[in-house]
Amino acid sequence: MWKSWPVVTAQAVCRDKGAVHVQWINQKAQALTQGAIRAMFDRANTMTNVISMGIGEPDMATPALVREAGKEALDKGITHYTPNVGTMMLRQAIAEKSTLRDLHYDPSTEIIITNGGMGALSLLFLVLLENEDEVMIQDPQWLNYVAQVRYCGGKAVRVPTDMDHNFEMQPETIEALITPKTKALMINSPNNPTGSVMGKETLEKIAEVAKKHNLLVISDEVYNTLLYGDEPYVSIASLPGMKERTVVVNSFSKSFAMTGWRIGYTAAPAHIVDRMTKCQENFNACANAPGQYAAAVALDHQDLCDELRDVFARRREILLQGLSEIEGIRCNHPTGAFYAFPDISSFGLSSTEFCNRLLDEVGVVCIPGSAFGACGEGFIRICYTCGEEDLREALARIRRFCDGLRKA
Repeated sequence: MWKSWPVVTAQAVCRDKGAVHVQWINQKAQALTQGAIRAMFDRANTMTNVISMGIGEPDMATPALVREAGKEALDKGITHYTPNVGTMMLRQAIAEKSTLRDLHYDPSTEIIITNGGMGALSLLFLVLLENEDEVMIQDPQWLNYVAQVRYCGGKAVRVPTDMDHNFEMQPETIEALITPKTKALMINSPNNPTGSVMGKETLEKIAEVAKKHNLLVISDEVYNTLLYGDEPYVSIASLPGMKERTVVVNSFSKSFAMTGWRIGYTAAPAHIVDRMTKCQENFNACANAPGQYAAAVALDHQDLCDELRDVFARRREILLQGLSEIEGIRCNHPTGAFYAFPDISSFGLSSTEFCNRLLDEVGVVCIPGSAFGACGEGFIRICYTCGEEDLREALARIRRFCDGLRKA
């Protein structure tokens, strides 16, 4: 007869003479907590007639021709392990057809395919960090950066930003926070959660700081095809003297609506890609083969990115116009990604209180700005990743909610 084993939870404990002993789970894993985004979704899932403006992914299906490419891969039997570094077919396509094409990365040694952008970052941090090496990260920032840095043995140092400077990190602020332990600087442009895009002049000044202090720059560019301003996108890797000290992280998730396919990539100096490849070999082997095939096909159809951007551009205009008509809300004009980050501080509620009441009272999901760092307090993140009809209805509900707050 099979022995009945005890159920193990994240707080697996046993009691012995009153003492509580934590078993099996290490301290780093115990320290992991559920993020505010998932917590908000869990609450929303218990309700009806809810409009979600909280999820950071395209709401439309992956384009049909990319889906067909995935089916073709399955039918051809492309279902086995690929090289740990990824297929040459996809690496070559990234080098020649992606937004990196003008930087002339060698697909043989300077590009690795990963399990999404998150997988790329986790491999990179495993390769880079130990003994609380410091990584400078913008505040507000995507939630998972800090958790990944800590879990991989580093220390996240937050670089404060503000609305008056369009949530761009300022070079003098960065330089003031550098210590002998500082190893890397994270850039996320276009930015999650603010939608801001760093301009060339700011990037040039940051590049000078990085060169002066011998910092590695990690540039998360997953939203770089979703731009709404007149200025072309500038990768810090393209600036003089920066390619050799920059790691570019990107994925197909946002640009081709492929979040569930988990295909990401990193372009970096060969010695970094080599170590990331060794890590991937030992931790997760490779990204999925049919997804790599489909991603290579997607790069032959850049018009798909343009179509996606046009959809979000229309929604962005609807959202910004609607927010401008709500008394008490102030919002900058984000020029990238699919986020707005309006200031709701005039209502006298914390961002968490505002979002909880917004969900409870009018059934709209937004994310508290405080979830993204201390500098996010007083703001909320709104994703325009729902259809135009839902977007207009959500704006009407938000306006009704804010009107009620002002009259209370």
